[in-house]
Amino acid sequence: MVPKIHKRGTRTIGLLYYLYGPGKAEEHVDPHMVASWDHAAPDPGRNPEATYKQLQQLLDQPLERLEEKHRPKKHVWHLSVRNGPSDRILSDQEWGDVARRMVAAAGIDDPEQPSGCRWVAVRHADDHIHILATLVDEDGYKPDLDFDAVRVQAEARLLEQELGLRRLNPGDGTASKRPTSAERHKATRQGRDRTAREELRETIRRAVAGAESEKEFVDRLGAAGVLVRTRVAPSGDLLGYTVALPGDVNAQGEPVFYPGSKLGPDLSLPRIRERWSGRQTGSRVAEQTVPSGPSSARRRASAALWQAVLVMDGADDGVAAAYIAAAGEVLDALAKTSAAHTRRELREAAFVFERASRSHVRAERGHDRALRQAARDLVYSGPALGRGEDGATTAMVIDAVFFLVTVAAHWHGRKAHAQQAAAAQLAAEHLRTAYRAATAQPMGVLAVRGRSLALPVLRRQVLRVREALPSALAEQVLAEAGWAALAATLADAEAAGYDATALLADAAARRELASAESLSDVLVWRLRRAADLPADAQATPLPDEGSVRSDPAGRKAGNPDAKGPQRRRR
Repeated sequence: MVPKIHKRGTRTIGLLYYLYGPGKAEEHVDPHMVASWDHAAPDPGRNPEATYKQLQQLLDQPLERLEEKHRPKKHVWHLSVRNGPSDRILSDQEWGDVARRMVAAAGIDDPEQPSGCRWVAVRHADDHIHILATLVDEDGYKPDLDFDAVRVQAEARLLEQELGLRRLNPGDGTASKRPTSAERHKATRQGRDRTAREELRETIRRAVAGAESEKEFVDRLGAAGVLVRTRVAPSGDLLGYTVALPGDVNAQGEPVFYPGSKLGPDLSLPRIRERWSGRQTGSRVAEQTVPSGPSSARRRASAALWQAVLVMDGADDGVAAAYIAAAGEVLDALAKTSAAHTRRELREAAFVFERASRSHVRAERGHDRALRQAARDLVYSGPALGRGEDGATTAMVIDAVFFLVTVAAHWHGRKAHAQQAAAAQLAAEHLRTAYRAATAQPMGVLAVRGRSLALPVLRRQVLRVREALPSALAEQVLAEAGWAALAATLADAEAAGYDATALLADAAARRELASAESLSDVLVWRLRRAADLPADAQATPLPDEGSVRSDPAGRKAGNPDAKGPQRRRR
């Protein structure tokens, strides 16, 4: 159940005409009253003798008793209450009870108080009602509406439980503004999947992902094809910006511009500047050169993501919030540069994770430099082709970002950030789907190579798994369909001169594996990243029984001077 308080108005009659009319998209069916302040207000929807003017005069009667100077400038209070598509259809009586509970919670008309405001609740669709109230009570006083939105939201949570409706997560005031019904209808008429507000929010987030200056940010917005207006001080300093979607115009045919702060709490210019606050604090991350191609950028992004995963558990809240916000930038950059077969799911993951990237915990910027650099690298390395090394490293980075998003969901859950935790969990599901699409070809090639290993080599990898992993985990890995791909990867690491057993034990210990669909898949990408192996298995020669390998002490075969485990390359 979603209650929404609309902007206050000045014309009761105008709102009545809308509530009882056909609707802007002819969606109003059988408009009628389900409740009112005195249980006896005339209903123009069911009583042919009742008129809008008559109802308006009754609603505004307490207002007319006041002198002009004591009347509120905007006296019309408007609340809509909407159920979800999966909720059962409530009866008129149930909706009437909902309306009475809502006006009491808001402070409009509390039955325990001696007087209240006049109001009516109108139903013109199965799934929602509208409540109109006059903001002067019977004694001529204005109601106390401080925190009315918070109170009606709390009442909605109670009603969901009592009426057996889908339970929504309580918010904390950090969410972006929802599109209005008018904006949704407009998007439908224009044939767009998302409203202008949502498309602009996504465009701004992609433009700011990894950006390092105001000029770069504004240039990216222009390159993305949106209309941009900037406010500049006499000194030349940028004061703010607004954006509009081409083709999205008002009744006068003028573009509808939105300031960044109205699209997302973190998209105002001052909040965007905070992302750049730590880039000159001694770290050399921002000075790194851009990778030569998408696969290199994805490898580096995977490394940065895994480092964030390792740090998140023990990090202070401000540091964790910075990592989560920067993970959103990596997702935005990844969606922008993804190949066709993963683009839709990655875009959806970035879209829903936007809610998880903000909370009342203020991000301590500067700690997120490596992740922001990873986002920058992804953007400037260009789009991935979706095959070969590009496709394989895409699977590698999706695997890494999935674990960071999962850690973010757990962090929000511990902090009782219900909406953020739910958003991160939904983003993780989209990432699972994207991963399946990205990994099918590279894992298939690795599996073929694993099944082609010489029997002594394959037996040796089985022994490595049982030596490196706990017994139950080892047997689970060996039983998985992805075991052949892991065997090929262990053989590749061995042939490259690594102590594959130690490498595997380290990969398994670095983070829990319970949230993974395939343990062997996760271990494959961790090993290939740690050992700097080509993600595309076709680029690696097939190892055989004569390949260079480590002896039980960890020394390279054929090198009697080696005295200990080889230093692992990063």
